[in-house]
Amino acid sequence: MKLVILSCLALVTVVRGQSFSRRPARPFRTETARPLQTGPQIGIIRDQREMHSDGRFSYSFETENGIVVEAEGTPGVEGQSNIRGSYSFPLPDGTIAEFTYVADENGYRVDSPLIPTPHPLPIHAIGQIKKAEEERARGGFPDRVDLRSNTRPRFFRR
Repeated sequence: MKLVILSCLALVTVVRGQSFSRRPARPFRTETARPLQTGPQIGIIRDQREMHSDGRFSYSFETENGIVVEAEGTPGVEGQSNIRGSYSFPLPDGTIAEFTYVADENGYRVDSPLIPTPHPLPIHAIGQIKKAEEERARGGFPDRVDLRSNTRPRFFRR
């Protein structure tokens, strides 16, 4: 009985996907498709690609508007591709933005002089950090404070 019910469900599924109308299918209308790019087309000056049977690869290309991309890949120890590369492009002020990157089992890491870095710490903050490290080394400063406990660290006691 179960086999009959499953067969009927399979038949309904197959028949439902078919169209029994006598109207012809509507042809694909190309006049409604929009182009992917509406701005000026940029030519490719150079395009080089290499694939090796051992999983290594490299590619590079350069466009008319100054974009340059280069990358080399090798198989990683965890089955991923390790990629080391760079890319650059002109900025509106005429300077060139340059980036280098590594993508491997440790993630994606990029380097560029354009990436913001934190400001250096002020001298007094460095002194406070050193003092706290010295106190922690002497055992006078706890690594963690358990705020749920009823006992207070000795530097909180009066």
